Amino acid sequence: MSAALNAMVLAAGKGTRMGALSDTTPKPLVPVAGVPLLDRILAHLDKAGCAKAVVNVHHLADQIEAHLAPHVEAGHVMISDERDALLETGGGVKKALPMLGRDPIYVINSDALWVDGDKGTLKRLATAFDPARMDVLLLLVPTADALGYDGAGDFIPAGDATEPTPITFRADAPSAPVMFGGIQVVKPTLYDDMPEGKWSNVEIFRKASSAGRLYGLLHTCHWMHVGTPEAIKAAEDKLAELGAD
Repeated sequence: MSAALNAMVLAAGKGTRMGALSDTTPKPLVPVAGVPLLDRILAHLDKAGCAKAVVNVHHLADQIEAHLAPHVEAGHVMISDERDALLETGGGVKKALPMLGRDPIYVINSDALWVDGDKGTLKRLATAFDPARMDVLLLLVPTADALGYDGAGDFIPAGDATEPTPITFRADAPSAPVMFGGIQVVKPTLYDDMPEGKWSNVEIFRKASSAGRLYGLLHTCHWMHVGTPEAIKAAEDKLAELGAD
C-alpha cells in the first residue's frame, strides 16, 4: 500500500503513571530531550507523507489544542474532542473515523517513542500492509528490548516477523517474545459494528485474530515506552547514547 495514510494519534489519556507531572502537563506534551512526545509523532507522520492526522483530547485538552493550533490552522491536524467522556483507545478511534475516511489508517499511542531504521517505520508498516490478507498490522518490539516496558509480552508470532506474519495472543503463556509497540495500520471497517462509547482497541485485535487476519511486523531499530518519569530519563539517556535527536 501507499505510505500516505491518514492517522489517528491517541492523546486523550490521563497519564496517571506520570504522577504529579500529569497534574500540569498532558503526557503527549511531556518533553523528551526537549521535544514533546506528540511533536515527535507528528514529525514521523510528516516524514511518511501523512496528509491528515486526527488527535483526540480529554485530559488538559486546552493545552494540547493550543499546542496544535498551528497544525490545525494549516489543515494538517484535526481535533477529536473527548472532553465530555474519555472513550479509551477503541471508542476514541470510532468517534474520530468520520474525519479519517474508509481507507486503512495509522493508529499511534502518544507515549510511543521510536527511532527509525534504514526505512522509516511508518512507511515500512504501510508498505507491508496487505488488505487482502490483513485487517490489522501491529508494530512488534522484542519484549526483552522494549525500553520502559515491564510486562510479559503480548503476542506470539508464527514466524520471525521480519516480514509480516500472523500473530496470536499470549493468552495463558507466562511470557511472549514480542509486545505491541503502540503503532498499527488498521482497516476502519472493523469498527463499523462496534459500539459507541468507552472500550479498548484490544477488541479490534481480537476481532482480527479470530478471522486469522491479525499480523505483526518487527521493529528494526530502537523503541521506547515513555509512561513514567523514570522512563523519560531512560529514553533521554538512550537517545543520547544513539546520538539521536
